[in-house]
Amino acid sequence: MPLLKRLCLTLGLLFPLQSYAAETQRAIFAGGCFWCMQSEFSDTAGIISVISGYSGGTVPNPSYEQVSSGTTGHAESIEVVYNPEKIAYEKLLKIYWGNIDPTDQGGQFADRGSQYRTAIFYTTDEQRQLAETSKKAVAEKLKKTIYTEITKAGEFYPAETYHQDYAKKNPLHYNAYKYGSGRVSTLKTLWGDENHPEKP
Repeated sequence: MPLLKRLCLTLGLLFPLQSYAAETQRAIFAGGCFWCMQSEFSDTAGIISVISGYSGGTVPNPSYEQVSSGTTGHAESIEVVYNPEKIAYEKLLKIYWGNIDPTDQGGQFADRGSQYRTAIFYTTDEQRQLAETSKKAVAEKLKKTIYTEITKAGEFYPAETYHQDYAKKNPLHYNAYKYGSGRVSTLKTLWGDENHPEKP
C-alpha cells in the first residue's frame, strides 16, 4: 500500500469523519405568513437553512392556492435545519414566540384562517417537552389563553420557489406587507423590546 494512502487511512481511523460532522436537527414552526417567519430565522448563527412550506394537513404535495383556500388542513410553516451545538432549541423557541401573536385563535395579523394558525410541530420528544414548557411560560407572562398548538410533525412540503427567501428577493413588497398587515405594530405592543431578541 502506498505510503500516502496508508497515512490517510491511519488518520481516518484516528480521526473519523463523523467526529467532524456536526449533527443537525429540524424544527418546524407555523406563525402566519411564512415570508415573515423565514426572514426572522434566516442569517442567525447556528441555523443552516430555513425553508418556507406547508405542514399539518392531509393533502399530499399541496399547492399555494390549495393551502390558501383553507381546505387542506395545512398551515404556512417554516422548516429550520440547525446545529444544536451552536444554537439550542430553546433559542429557536424564543425567536418563534417573539414573532407571533399566540393569543390570536383565528390567524395572524391581517391573514385569517386556519392556514395562518400558530403551531409548533415537534420532531423529537425533547422538542415537545421544551415547547410545552415554553408555552406555559408564555401563558404566565401574557396572562392570556395561548392558542398555539403543539403537535407531532408530519410531512413538510416545501413551498414554490418564488416563496423562498421572499424578503430578500422582493424587499419593497415584503416590507409593505410586513408593516401593512399590522405584524410589526402588534408584535411591538405584545412583546415590546423582546420582539425577535436573537436578531441583530
